Order: sequence, then C-alpha cells, then structure tokens
Amino acid sequence: MTDLSTRSPGTGRIAPEELRSHRWFGTDGLRSFSHRARTRQLGYLPEEHLGKPVVAVLNTWSDINPCHTHLRDRAQAVKRGVWQAGGFPLEFPVSTLSETFQKPTPMLYRNLLAMETEELLRSYPVDGAVLLGGCDKSTPALLMGAASVDLPTVFVPAGPMLPGHWRNEVLGSGTDMWKYWDERRAGTIGDCEMAELENGLARSPGHCMTMGTASTLTAAAEVLGVTLPGASSIPAVDSGHERMAAASGLRIVDLVMRQVTLSQILTPEAYEDAVATVLALGGSTNAVIHLIAMAGRSGVKLTLDDFDRIARTVPVLADLRPGGRYLMEDFHFAGGLPGFLGRLTDVLHLDRPTVAHDTLREQLDGAPVHNSDVIRERSDPLAGEGGVAVLRGNLCPDGAVIKHIAAEPRLLRHTGPAVVFDDYRELQRTINDPALALTPDHVLVLRNAGPQGGPGMPEYGMLPIPDYLLKQGVRDMVRISDARMSGTSYGACVLHIAPESFVGGPLALVRTGDLITLDVGARLLRLDVDDEELRRRRAAWSPPPARYGRGYGALYQDQITQADTGCDFAFLARQGEVPDPYAG
Repeated sequence: MTDLSTRSPGTGRIAPEELRSHRWFGTDGLRSFSHRARTRQLGYLPEEHLGKPVVAVLNTWSDINPCHTHLRDRAQAVKRGVWQAGGFPLEFPVSTLSETFQKPTPMLYRNLLAMETEELLRSYPVDGAVLLGGCDKSTPALLMGAASVDLPTVFVPAGPMLPGHWRNEVLGSGTDMWKYWDERRAGTIGDCEMAELENGLARSPGHCMTMGTASTLTAAAEVLGVTLPGASSIPAVDSGHERMAAASGLRIVDLVMRQVTLSQILTPEAYEDAVATVLALGGSTNAVIHLIAMAGRSGVKLTLDDFDRIARTVPVLADLRPGGRYLMEDFHFAGGLPGFLGRLTDVLHLDRPTVAHDTLREQLDGAPVHNSDVIRERSDPLAGEGGVAVLRGNLCPDGAVIKHIAAEPRLLRHTGPAVVFDDYRELQRTINDPALALTPDHVLVLRNAGPQGGPGMPEYGMLPIPDYLLKQGVRDMVRISDARMSGTSYGACVLHIAPESFVGGPLALVRTGDLITLDVGARLLRLDVDDEELRRRRAAWSPPPARYGRGYGALYQDQITQADTGCDFAFLARQGEVPDPYAG
C-alpha cells in the first residue's frame, strides 16, 4: 500500500471561499446564518468546519448486510483521515443492497441507490465524497450516482471475507455453496455435512472472497482509478483495511483542494482498462452490465462489442475461483491488483490519472508479483483469451454473454433440444419431473427472468440440473436465459439474452423440442427454426401483463433499459444539464 499521507499536495489549490460548501456557510445572508446556527445545534464549533472541505462519507452499512457489517468502523477511520488532513467529514447512511437477503434481487434497487447517491451529494453542502461499498450492486450504484454529480470522490471497497473452511478443505463463498448443494442433491453428502458447511462457508465480515461480482467490481473500481492502490483485495478484517480507509480520508481532502473531479478520472481510457482487467481476471459476467451503465453516467459509450473486442486481446492471468483454484486473500498477498496490472501494461492506458497518482504508470511502477501460481505469467495463462464471450444470433439479436472459462469445454460447441420453462417457479416445481426425460444433451431454457420479467433480472441463470442427472455424475449442461447469474457461479450458462422474452425478444418464441446451437468459438447462439415458423409464432405472441401497478416498481418497469445497454433508467442514462442547487 502506497503511503499517501506524505505526498506533496501539488499546485493549483483552491481558496476556502471557492469551496462549494462556502455557499451554504460562508456568505453574509439569512440562509448562511441559519445554516451556521443549525450546525451549532449539531454541536460543532465554527473552527471545526468553516473554511474547510466538507466531505460526505456515504456508508452502506446495515444490520442485515454481512458484506458491510464492518463499515460502521471503517467510516470512523475515513473520518479520522479527513480530520487529520484538515477537512470536515459528515457521515450519511444510504441504502444497503444485500445480495444475500434482498428479494427479488438487489439489482432491482441498484438504480435507486444510484439516484439516492446523486441527489444526496447534489443537495447537501459537501465538497467531495468517500463512498463505502462492495457487495455486488453497491459499487456500481455508488459510482453511477457520484459520476452524475462529478465531485472529487474516493471509493473504499468493503474487502473480501476470510477464506471458508470445512474439515480439511478451503471453501469459496458462493462457488462452494453451489457445488455442495448439488452434491447434496446427488446424494453424496448429507444433512450433517451441510450443517457443518453452513458454519464454515462465511467466516467474517466482507464480500465473497472468490472472483465473483463483488471482487470483480471492486477490482474494476481500482483500475478505473477511484480507489487507493491495492485497496480492492485487502481482506475486510485485516488491519491494513482500516489503514486504507484512513488514507482514503486523507486523500479526499487533497483532491477537493486541487479540484480533481470524478470526470477527470473516469475517462474512456479508464473504462477500456476496466474491461481488460475484468476479462483478464476471469471476472463476473455481471460486470458487463454494470460497466456499461457506469460508463454511460460518465458520458462514455461502452458496448458489448467493446467487451468482445478486448476479450480477444487479453489472456486470463488470475487463477481464482470459480474459474481457477485460489481465493482473494491469496491474490492479495500474491501482489493484488497492482501486481496483476503490472503484467498487463501493454494493453493499458498508462498515462491517465488516478485519485492517488498523476498517472497509472506511476501507480504501477515497481509493483511486484510474489506468487506466479496465483497471478500467472503471460507465458502461462489460465486461458488464452478473456474469460467472457459475447454471443450473437437469431436468439439474441442484441447480444448475450457466457463465462466460458467456467464451463465444461465439451459444451462450448453444442447443439441440443430445448426444454422451456416460462418462469423460475415453474422450473423449481418441475425440473425433477421424470416425465421431462432430460438428458445431458438437452438445453435448459428459462424465460421471463430479465430486467422487466424477473423483475430486476435475478440471478437465476445457473439453472439447476435435475437430481437424477446429478446422481448419474452430470455436473454441467447448456443453460440459456435472459437472467443473470452470481459471479461465484459456474457452468455453460448463456445469460443476459437481449432483448428479453418479457418484451417480446426471440426467447419468447422458443418451444420445447426446438434445436439450439451454441458455438462459443464462433460467438454464435442460434435457434434452429426457420424464419417463416418464427413469424407465425410472433404473430401468436401477446405481451404479459405489467408486474407493478404503482410505486417504485412501476417507475422501474417504465424506465428500465435492456441488459445490453446497462439496465439503467432511461431518464438517468440520457445526457442533460442538472443545475447545482441555489444555497441562498
């Protein structure tokens, strides 16, 4: 971890009266008098805040989010750093998006947290922000909202939890949950073993310690340049994590005084580097949706084609579960993201700034790799191309994705008959029905699980394999849906089919028995039904009724965009001026 507390503040620092918060506190008027009086009501002395950068500390802590249960303490460390640097911190509680408990999916509420972040930062007297998050949707939500306001900003990742343990085996959260649940269904382990696994799978605060969505998105935040170097892989309970939080508080004050805003960091080149990093990490397919949405908030056009283009230029160098063997603590002590990026410098834009350094080149200079089993050499990659492939074809005219490095190789080129499930409840009720006569060659198809159909595009995409096939030793099948899947999942799962079936995408027209061809090498997903028959089916199709009649859900279904464009709200994704409030 770079010691930033001794870094020269540089030149071009603004005067106190140029601070945004000065408009609330520093003018000679009734409103400023009122603001100062109410600040005294809060117990603050004038010398504690007047003329100092006011820093919003946005905290996603809650009692029901195990990934963020330590962020109450980390917020105090951030505030300690802000005070030491001469700033004035104010902590704001914001929505907590808990992947483990929130239904139907926290993806339904990602844009709600983004809205809250944006409007909170815009409406209060703050000069900069430190964002505390990490569980899957919180990272993109916080950064989407902050990008729309464009203040100086630092992100503090929640950090991965400790490795899990069961008997003599190291466990990865999520990945081993799916694995052992299938083993229980196959009859190879029983209730006693499952009770032990419950106690050993998640042993500490922090997000999943595999290269799931949380680790993928916090790594993306680091390479984007909005965290301190190495921050994304520090274990949540390591004392280094608290030091990183305090250093982030120190850093934000300097960024405010030099007016280094988020738009100076989140450049087109930064987003290209984030895509390359996610693909080289073998990261979560969810990053495709989130990075497209984040880029859109930054005024950067990022598409599925960019992911596929970059995927062909980078190898997978991180041997991390679910596609590899190791966990995030191993990655951290092997060199973390700075060491990892040091092996990708030929594909990165090294002359762009980060919140910690004038250039990424400076940030990565001398970053070591201590374990080449975990962070592979370029000459010994885990896979020759990036870990996610973008598919096209008549079944997904606007695209689909597959994490092919986590699938059985035999299935990457496959043709088989479809078995169609109209929703996830039907699948749960019927998947083990022997009358379906499923074989390993069948293609399981789930529809009405996309952004509107889910609703919220739940992580249903790792469709369960029937118990009777698991007992025969089958552990992977081709599975297709307009849903997402957990970044900790694995298997030959085609996801994010766009447009989704609920709005009339071709997935709505598939019938049981139709042949479907998957060819990852050719980037192809095809429904082997002639065009005339598809036209007849289209004429007979009618849209299902709307999911919501009122409330946030009604706003969601009216404004949500499709997976290929990031699932943002249309009215938030479009460009347009939003005035700063008049402070009076």
